[in-house]
Amino acid sequence: MSRLHRESSAQEQLDLFRALPGDLAPRDAQDLMAYPFFSLAKSKRLAPIDFRAGAITIRVEAVPEHGMATIWDADVLIWAASQIVHARDAGLKTSRLMAATPYEILNFVGRGASVRDYQRLKAGLDRLQSTTVATSIRQPAERRRHRFSWINEWKERADAHGRALGIEMILPDWFYVGVLDDTLVLTIDRAYFSLTGGIERWLYRLVRKHGGHQEYGWSFDFAYLHAKSGSLSPIKHFAYDLRDIVRRQPLPGYSLTIGRTAYGSERLEFKPLPVDPLARRKPRCACMIGSGDKL
Repeated sequence: MSRLHRESSAQEQLDLFRALPGDLAPRDAQDLMAYPFFSLAKSKRLAPIDFRAGAITIRVEAVPEHGMATIWDADVLIWAASQIVHARDAGLKTSRLMAATPYEILNFVGRGASVRDYQRLKAGLDRLQSTTVATSIRQPAERRRHRFSWINEWKERADAHGRALGIEMILPDWFYVGVLDDTLVLTIDRAYFSLTGGIERWLYRLVRKHGGHQEYGWSFDFAYLHAKSGSLSPIKHFAYDLRDIVRRQPLPGYSLTIGRTAYGSERLEFKPLPVDPLARRKPRCACMIGSGDKL
């Protein structure tokens, strides 16, 4: 059996899940929020990510043609997770095979619908498909690895007259199973999509994962944050970026401060901002949707 025939047979065994309409709450996978899986730079990254913390190991590799999937490309996975969780909670059947129009994805993640936006989305899908990950996360034995790409395959669809019908993609089982587990998904603030810097986007996801809505927040040493980010930037430059983020306070829902450890090294401290109960009663609009509170 040829490789093409095997792929076609595999796709035929999956039921097609059509993207649901409406303003869905953005959901993110906790594993992706807690560990370094994506490039934080807009320039092409080819250097792999190698991360180890106790029994957790992660290796992310890119190909020269496309480079590594970026944290902006990961918006597609947030869209997919949001669709799957919403459908599951509504009692609908979900699938790893998903269909949508580019506009539906771009609109959800707060981007435009120009030709350039469509091209960037397609380039992002190529990076998600060509980037490979090998990790021990959620594996029964430490030495076992699950190897996958963020998208197994994707294609553009058209009718008999060549008119575009949208795109189809197949998500990897590792990601799909994690999203179906309610304890492994968190609601994020829609304002996340407005964050423009790679480090601040990564930092928001980490803060949301670890800080959650705990009254006294959380904290991490700068050196630990640098290792956990997977950034290629020297720690000196990384620390400068963290200080600038603290100065600007761009992370929705959280306040950031810098403290010192007993040894004098810098430590990032973060805690949730107080929530105005009246703000929760304001009607939501299509342009700005408040996130649900879930930890």
